[in-house]
Amino acid sequence: MPIQIHKPTLLLNEIICKDNIKRMAAKAQQVGVRFRPHFKTHQSGMVGHWFMQEGITSITVSSVSMARYFAAHGWDDICIAFPMNLAEITELNRLAKSIKLKVVVESAKVVDQLGSLLENELGVYIKVDVGAGRTGIPMDNSEKVKQVYKRICHFPLMHPEGLLAHAGQTYNTRGIDAIAALTAKAYDQMNSLRLYLDNSDLLLSWGDTPSCSMLSELPPFDEWRPGNFVFYDVMQYHIGACQLSDIAVAIACPVVAVHPERNQVVVYGGAVHFSKEFIEADKGFRMYGYVVELTDAGWGEPIAGAWLSGLSQEHGILNMPDHYMNRIKPGDIVGVLPVHSCLTVSCMREMYTTQGHLVPCMK
Repeated sequence: MPIQIHKPTLLLNEIICKDNIKRMAAKAQQVGVRFRPHFKTHQSGMVGHWFMQEGITSITVSSVSMARYFAAHGWDDICIAFPMNLAEITELNRLAKSIKLKVVVESAKVVDQLGSLLENELGVYIKVDVGAGRTGIPMDNSEKVKQVYKRICHFPLMHPEGLLAHAGQTYNTRGIDAIAALTAKAYDQMNSLRLYLDNSDLLLSWGDTPSCSMLSELPPFDEWRPGNFVFYDVMQYHIGACQLSDIAVAIACPVVAVHPERNQVVVYGGAVHFSKEFIEADKGFRMYGYVVELTDAGWGEPIAGAWLSGLSQEHGILNMPDHYMNRIKPGDIVGVLPVHSCLTVSCMREMYTTQGHLVPCMK
């Protein structure tokens, strides 16, 4: 490894990352869909530039501050795919003056408040809930969708962009057939809503990495907004959205204690570095990441029988196989593939490529 590791350090394999970008961009181009990738996973101007090199011109973010950051890095078509936060209207107006900005709403009341405060043109998506149960108007409430749509059309500075959905429930789904059925049903519901609103120009905007990665043919949505695919992670591997060789990030963690009597190793790398996302394994234990050996080129395959089994604020507990315990000592550096790369990046706030180059992220 060309850099000296003294503390938990997020490593990025640039080659894998660029391959992930190229593959998804090519897939979107092949089917003729607008590709608006979500940048909340990498949160990096440098990684964003790699998307530009593939001809990408429009992006998705999750906050006004993230939109401001990427606008400063040359992006001028940005959708904030998070329910409209009226408390940030001053900054929103400032951004909308200089870029083609889009926001997401789910209530007529918010539209009316936004309309009374808006100073510049703004694209507006209506968030619909296709089963994730987080935000959005339930798909069966067509009258509420129509009410919100009419209020958007009432304000001359607002332009109705379309219907936007995030299929977060795919993260709890296993198997390509289940994800295909879920995606097909969501498309049919969203298209029925578009027909009900009688505006064929409305975009159907779809965003989740599992369906965009796993399905060779998605229903004819107009826009894709996956994000996690840029790095992937252990969760996506378990869903079936990627191979282990597609995971582009790992955290390098110093070993601080070894306990052979319980086959455990303690590393400097805890919840403040990984988050507390986990996978519930078949035998009932929680797994926070796969353990890998670091190499000059990055890292190898996960060590069989090894996993990140526990996290506190700064501590990470690795369960290790018997044969490995006599090979590891305090001061060594091990790698961990994270369960959820989006949250890991948010925790770490900077990365280093496996060639040793700093990749700054949004602070």
